[in-house]
Amino acid sequence: MPVSRHPHAPGDIVTPDRDITHAHFRPGDQVVILKGTSGSELWGDVYKVVTPSWHTPTDEDGWRLYDPAGGARTYITAHPRYLVHLSSRCPDCLIYQQALRTYLIPRLADADEDVDCGWYSVNRLNQVVHVADARGGQ
Repeated sequence: MPVSRHPHAPGDIVTPDRDITHAHFRPGDQVVILKGTSGSELWGDVYKVVTPSWHTPTDEDGWRLYDPAGGARTYITAHPRYLVHLSSRCPDCLIYQQALRTYLIPRLADADEDVDCGWYSVNRLNQVVHVADARGGQ
């Protein structure tokens, strides 16, 4: 099914206020960056946590991630608040997922295809940037 930008995709009010520390994740963890919906489920891009890496857009500790699908951006850097564990069912990540699900699914129930909410971009330094963290000249 194709992925589209829904004309009424809501802004992200959950992720910017997420209080998750760098130490929450470890090298080898399987994570996802949730980007939108697919029917009544959340979807996003899956990565493997590799090593600590400075996240320039937020001036905070981030994580270097490996994309198993490879391509031009096999390795990217992301802030911990963007990440959700796949390799463990930790309470913090489950609470965050539920908050996003409760917020997004009713607002995008009319979508006929997978929806990318457009909250994330990748800058020239191969760093994932959330719209709430974007600065001019990223």
